[in-house]
Amino acid sequence: MSGVIVCHGSAGVRDRIVAAAHGVPSLAPARAAATAEELVALVRRTAPALVLLDAHLPGVGAVEALRRIRGLGADATVIMLAVPGDEITLDRAMALGARGYLPPDVDRSELAAVVAHGLSAVPQQAQVTPPGLSDSATGATATRTRPAPTGELTRRELEVLSGMSHGRSNAQIGADLFLSEDTVKTHARRLFRKLGASDRAQAVAIGLRTGLIS
Repeated sequence: MSGVIVCHGSAGVRDRIVAAAHGVPSLAPARAAATAEELVALVRRTAPALVLLDAHLPGVGAVEALRRIRGLGADATVIMLAVPGDEITLDRAMALGARGYLPPDVDRSELAAVVAHGLSAVPQQAQVTPPGLSDSATGATATRTRPAPTGELTRRELEVLSGMSHGRSNAQIGADLFLSEDTVKTHARRLFRKLGASDRAQAVAIGLRTGLIS
């Protein structure tokens, strides 16, 4: 499997994300689809590693599109392109195996973070559930949270987050900062909680988007 398919109903959004993906070598080739039918045909022909799927896909809709590509036996990781208010669609999509979400204005650095932190190969039990959205495993719904401003993260937490953004393991971050791996894990748990992130990839994406790291 290789490459990414961007399936979005808006040509502008679709073309922009494809252009951004072209800047991430491990996402090559980047292809586009405007409908569920185009998506299914591309998945069948190209076996992508990653599918970015519009939560508002016109026609049969995103959930049916996801159901159809799963019916092909495709192993591609599916990440939804969604905005606040898409909770119901996201819950249904995650029940069908979608691994998380990104905003439609996702940029190249965020796509690179997705790849660097393994979202394209994340196991089912480590689903990336958006902060404030229903957890498909429990059905629980929390109030949507906002990322913490820089001042709420300690210097050490920012250093750990920066290490994560460079693909460093907890052990490697600990060696860099002269900390034990357990101490790094403690800082990681705290910064996840402050950012409303469920794992490293989501924390890095939030950090990039809010300017905590670059």
